[in-house]
Amino acid sequence: MKLVVGVLKITAGGKRIAIIDDEIAALLGVHSSDRIKLSYKGKEVIALANVAADFPPERVWLYSEMAEALQVTGGETVEVHLAAMPESLNYVRAKLRGERLRAPELSNIVKDVVEQHLSDIEISAFLTALKIYGLDMSETEALSRAMVETGKSLSFGKTPILDKHSIGGIPGDKTSIIVVPIVAAAGFIIPKTSSRAITSPAGTADRVETLCPVNLTVDEIKDVVNKTNGCLVWGGALELAPADDLFIRVEYPLGIDPLLLPSIMSKKKAIGATHLVVDIPTGSGAKIKSPTEAYTLASDFVHLGEHLGITVQCALTLGDQPLGCCIGPALEAQEALITLMGKGPADVYEKALSLAGMLFELVGEKDGRKKAEEIVRSGKAECKLREIIEAQGGNSNVKPEDLPVGLEKAEVRAPKKGKVLWINTESIVRVARAAGTPKDKGAGIILKAKIGDSVAKDSTLFEIYSERSSNLEEALELAKKLEPVVLSKKSGERMVIGQFPAKTESEKSFIFER
Repeated sequence: MKLVVGVLKITAGGKRIAIIDDEIAALLGVHSSDRIKLSYKGKEVIALANVAADFPPERVWLYSEMAEALQVTGGETVEVHLAAMPESLNYVRAKLRGERLRAPELSNIVKDVVEQHLSDIEISAFLTALKIYGLDMSETEALSRAMVETGKSLSFGKTPILDKHSIGGIPGDKTSIIVVPIVAAAGFIIPKTSSRAITSPAGTADRVETLCPVNLTVDEIKDVVNKTNGCLVWGGALELAPADDLFIRVEYPLGIDPLLLPSIMSKKKAIGATHLVVDIPTGSGAKIKSPTEAYTLASDFVHLGEHLGITVQCALTLGDQPLGCCIGPALEAQEALITLMGKGPADVYEKALSLAGMLFELVGEKDGRKKAEEIVRSGKAECKLREIIEAQGGNSNVKPEDLPVGLEKAEVRAPKKGKVLWINTESIVRVARAAGTPKDKGAGIILKAKIGDSVAKDSTLFEIYSERSSNLEEALELAKKLEPVVLSKKSGERMVIGQFPAKTESEKSFIFER
């Protein structure tokens, strides 16, 4: 059937959607969410059909993404037909039955996800099946390879290529900003692509963006790495394993993360990494709660790395409380700079040196931590970070105090004398996001007491910073309600730290970070 194109000057979030009138849909045998094939000047594109009443019957309306894919601007006549169901749906149904999938079948699913041939409902069915039945190592490897093959890859023409990744879960983890310049200053290549925050107060890209641009092209990344040995960039626009971003779009509202391993490892393979250290924060405040769970995950990372040709070392790190004192993009960038200048918090300094040292030892260096410490103390790491900042278009002379922090400020004080028994990281995250993070780069929290610290009555437990008074009021109110810092006068005095069902119901957040 021939229909005239109308273009809606709005996007559909990357989805390929076409709208047709219900009478035309009946003639074509199309139901809402069926696939239709549109043909124009030898180009064919598959779209998901939205069926609407009272639309002009001789027209098909396209969102911006669909119009761009078909290369039409409006007014053109296109052929529209009912499209066949993609073969990959058979494999999705097989996984729903608990069957093991082979590499070609998983590759077919990933290809159809990237080409937008599967709807969010169909992708969610696949992800739910993975959550229920899991993946064996051969399936995980096949998914990882398929996610790499359906996107772009980077090559720097030399090896080794080092990388560091944290599975996330604790706020304040700004170690990448410290590890990358340490490793680069030692002469090794470390092209660090990072994510923005999904549920946390700041992702690495959000932190680095307060220092320099992070939205670099592939050619710009190669230029920065050739000049400095390293980079700190946002990976979202590089089309490295693009299926991962499409899966995440569906995983997040479902509150599940069955693709943690292939998601991380596919992007490391796409960036050309040969040696990788994976940070797995473990503890009550982290995504991974127990050492048993952490060791199991670490073993899977190492084995998958062997299959993909990447040497992997996992670090099980303390995750009982936020890392450092600063939480929020600008505040964390400040703390990273201060740490490279030799004045940062002990936990940030120790963790960064340990992770950098592990990378050095992976490539044959002896006493890697000592080497990392020498590079920081000599000032070489700070100089290297400033080189990277300049190469990415930022001010290499930036000082910590130059990074703007929200002018609206409030203090949360101790209701009594005691020791900090526990810090609820989930509550800290919620307060920081209420203050405006990560969108407002100057928003955040500065902890004035950590676990084990003694505090006096009315002393400051933490400070909240915001760029807007309305956000500050909301964050302060939430902080009073959640009481994220728990005090006790002596060990064993307070054993109950929460109740369920709670006296006041609060929303349970889903931690989703890469």
